[in-house]
This record gives sequence, C-alpha cells and structure tokens, in this order.
Amino acid sequence: MVQSIRSNDAFEAARPMLTGLAYRILGSMAEAEDVVQDTYLSWMAAARSGIERPSSWLATVCTRKAIDSLRSAHHARTSYVGTWLPEPIHTRVLETPESELALSQNVTTAFLLVLERLAPKERAAFLLRDVFAMDYAELAKSLQISEAACRKLVSRARGKLRKSQSAQSVPLDRQDELVTAFKTAIVEGSVAQLTDLLASDATLSADSGGKVTAIRQTLEGAEAVLSFIAKVLSPAWQNLEVFASELNARRALVAREGSRTVAVVSFDYDKDLKASRIYIVRNPDKLARVGTA
Repeated sequence: MVQSIRSNDAFEAARPMLTGLAYRILGSMAEAEDVVQDTYLSWMAAARSGIERPSSWLATVCTRKAIDSLRSAHHARTSYVGTWLPEPIHTRVLETPESELALSQNVTTAFLLVLERLAPKERAAFLLRDVFAMDYAELAKSLQISEAACRKLVSRARGKLRKSQSAQSVPLDRQDELVTAFKTAIVEGSVAQLTDLLASDATLSADSGGKVTAIRQTLEGAEAVLSFIAKVLSPAWQNLEVFASELNARRALVAREGSRTVAVVSFDYDKDLKASRIYIVRNPDKLARVGTA
C-alpha cells in the first residue's frame, strides 16, 4: 500500500508537466487527458523499482503515446469539416512554477498552429528540448533516435518557428484594447474602434467541426473581416453574453448563451502589434472546458 501511494505521488507530481506536453503536441485537451491516463496505466504496470528518474520515464512514455495519438488524429483532421483550430483552454490548467513564465510564448493559438505544421517527432523534439528542457541524451532515448538526429529535429523546428510572423510578446494593454474594440463591434455593430487595430492583411477563420453554423473558408483582408463582423457576427451574437477572459495565455473573448459557451474568439498579432489573425472556435466539443473552468 505504501509503495502504491508513493507511486501515485510520483505520477501526480508529474501530471501537470505531462498534461502540458501532451496538449502542446496534440492541440486538444481531451486527447491529452487520454494520453496522460494511458501513461498512468503504463506507470502502474511498470517495474518502478528500477526507474531512477520517474519524471523522465513518464515524459518518455507520454511523448511516445502522444505521437501515436497525433498520427491517428492527423488522418481525422485531413477530413475535418472546415478549419481545424486547437482547443482553447484556461492557461492556469497548465501552470507550474517552472513553466509559468514561458506560457505566453508556447501555448498561444498561433504557436500551436505552427506546431501543427511540424512532423510528429519534430514537434515532440522541439517541445521536450526548448519547452521542457530535456537534455539531448534523454531526448534521444525518448524518441528512440540518435542525439545527432535529435539536434537536427530541434534545429529544423526552431527554423520553422522563427519564420512565423507572430509577435512573441504583446503588452496586456494592447491585448485589452483589441478585445474591448472587438466586443464593441459585436455588441454595438460599430467597427470604428477595431479598424485601426487590424493589420491590412488580417484574416478570420472559424472552427465548427461541421456541428454548428460557422464560415468554412478563411476570410482574407481587413475589409472583408470588418464587413463580416459588422454584418454577420454582430447581428447573430446580439443576444449572447460576451466577456473577456484569459485563454491560451492571451486575452480572448467568450460568448455564452445562458450557461453554455458557444464561441471563443482569440487573436494573433504581427510585429507591429496589430491583429493579424482572428480565430473563432465554435465546435461545441472544444468548448466544454471553457464553460466549466
């Protein structure tokens, strides 16, 4: 019994890290929780007396299971109805003392979408090395490849991430300004405040999974985006409660109908700190945790 309690303690201590790792690999908290549960079952079935560093062992198993899940998810996402976006989460779900400061740079919607373009092992290698600070010897063991191959994977991933035009750090007052302007556009139908905050090449995309009404094609250009917000989104959302929240380490908007969350709006920023990407998640399967957190 004592050994079992100690084993549970070791796993629970690692759970936040494992959840954060799996979520970043998969972009889905539901899938991440399944992976973490499978990792727990493997942990309980293992000969734990021979495991010198439980956290490394757990990270290795979790990574392999997440990669397997990602490969399965990839096939489903290729037939996904409309645009696929990561599941929005309250950032505090992933906070740990060692990761809190880095959250703003590695869990935003834009960052997760860049990760989505990386190959599974490339994504895992980058996260384990640059986000979770795993050394290359352990990384090689986790991915079952050589250290040299790990270094190449991490280097390639860093290069692709550097090409992203997203601003890595956005002042909170700038985020609040944009969220307030967007809310005004929804509630009052006026996009005057929002106009100067959008990049000329701004885009708007929505994820419904084919389960609710939402645009399936990405809108391109500030003029098209503003027109859609004023003529379509504002009339459709007039009777919803719209309020600001922090999701994925940035200010976002949540729209509710009664106690049910029906949409989350998040933003990405260019180097001039103008909104370059607007993401609207409408898929009800991805909104359950927003409503209960």
